[in-house]
Amino acid sequence: MAVFEFRGVEVGSGKAVKGFRDAENPKTLRAALRRDGILLTQATIEAERVLREQKKFDPFAFFKRPSARDVSVMTRQLATLVRAGVPLVESVAALTEQVENEQLTRILTTVRESLNAGTAFAKSLEQHPRTFPTLYTNMIAAGEASGTLEAVLERLADFMEGQARLRGKVAGALAYPALMSVFGIGLVAFLMVAVVPKVTTVFDSLGQALPWYTRLLITISNIVGGFWWLIIGLFVVAVVGFRRFKNTPSGKLKWAQFRLRAPLFGRLELLACVARFCRTLSTLLASGVQLLPAMEIGRNVLENAKLEVVVGEAILSIRGGANIADPLKRSRAFPPMVTHMIAVGERTGQLEAMLENVSRAYEADVETRVAALTSVLEPLIIVILGGMVGFVAFAILMPLIQMNQLVE
Repeated sequence: MAVFEFRGVEVGSGKAVKGFRDAENPKTLRAALRRDGILLTQATIEAERVLREQKKFDPFAFFKRPSARDVSVMTRQLATLVRAGVPLVESVAALTEQVENEQLTRILTTVRESLNAGTAFAKSLEQHPRTFPTLYTNMIAAGEASGTLEAVLERLADFMEGQARLRGKVAGALAYPALMSVFGIGLVAFLMVAVVPKVTTVFDSLGQALPWYTRLLITISNIVGGFWWLIIGLFVVAVVGFRRFKNTPSGKLKWAQFRLRAPLFGRLELLACVARFCRTLSTLLASGVQLLPAMEIGRNVLENAKLEVVVGEAILSIRGGANIADPLKRSRAFPPMVTHMIAVGERTGQLEAMLENVSRAYEADVETRVAALTSVLEPLIIVILGGMVGFVAFAILMPLIQMNQLVE
């Protein structure tokens, strides 16, 4: 039995309808829809259509992709259905009618078709790596193998919701300073290009000597107004060059090291990466994933090349018979508390619980540091922007005031 996406018209009202329906072939689908009062106008096998759309270039595909929140909500609903005793295929079929993202609906439809064909749930999800990453599919595979799929789904939903909540708090806290910076730079650029040149003509007509700060302002204005295209071009070249450098192996490593050592933000970067790594590793181990595959997945979620190298070396040591804590401790890249608690967890057999405690503590520390950093950045940005605007106003008004005093 195949899954069709159909379009049709209601016989009585003439209203256009569309949806998904299981059927043996288009003829059976047409008959089934006719019984429901729908005249079939178009039918496409969903799996074939999804494959075509994946190959077709779509400039807006990024905005149509399911977000982490969409997948998290879907996972939570699936866990509820499975725990209630609803068969997996029926649970996935029910979700296709509940999720709001159209692309996620299509993906779940192909997953349901794959399940009907006898494919394992994890293997069905692996066909959509952009929506279901390796961490997700490995946990599902472990849950299927151990018979604890509903518990794994709930753990997955908790993990995704926690990560999304942490990212949202960080992004929300830094949004206001970023917006203020952009607004301030735009305001100063407008003053330099539109206001200062008009005032300069007034000064030229008076023929009076100008103070050094006014001459400096006029020089900057002339450079910005006359060579704005060069400034923008240099900025674009710098951005492209930096991105290319950052994508090279050595550039990626140097950029990662700089991020870890940067003032104010370096410690925050380290804490966020370690919290994400410990949370991921704890979730995977608690779901039944073996240590080495869990370490590999945890390395991929670090998002810092320097720490990825450290974890990669630790994986090699573990394959040689070492424990987890010693190679991480020797690297001196991970905080001492992390390596100590991992060592305690290995000795006591409570590694998952220790990793969860570390992640919880560091996530709270990240939130505290972000709030403190924001409280410092906001007034600092206001002072800097106010100083720039004040300098422009001072450099323009002071010569006018001095000339007015001379006239009097």
